[in-house]
Amino acid sequence: MASRAATPPYPSAARIADSPCFAQYTASLKCLEEYGSDKSKCQEHFDVYKECKKKEREARLERNKSRSLFS
Repeated sequence: MASRAATPPYPSAARIADSPCFAQYTASLKCLEEYGSDKSKCQEHFDVYKECKKKEREARLERNKSRSLFS
């Protein structure tokens, strides 16, 4: 049972914490907590997070491009 307790309740939860964009993600959430539901005040945080995720995706695609299933 100990291994079950160490596993996050949702599989994606572990991946978010491992992401290079985790700091931007948490900054966005903190902003939302601070300003409640007023998303317009947090737009800058959202944009920074979105750009980070875009770069992360591009890097992953580039890494995967160099790999081949047949080699």
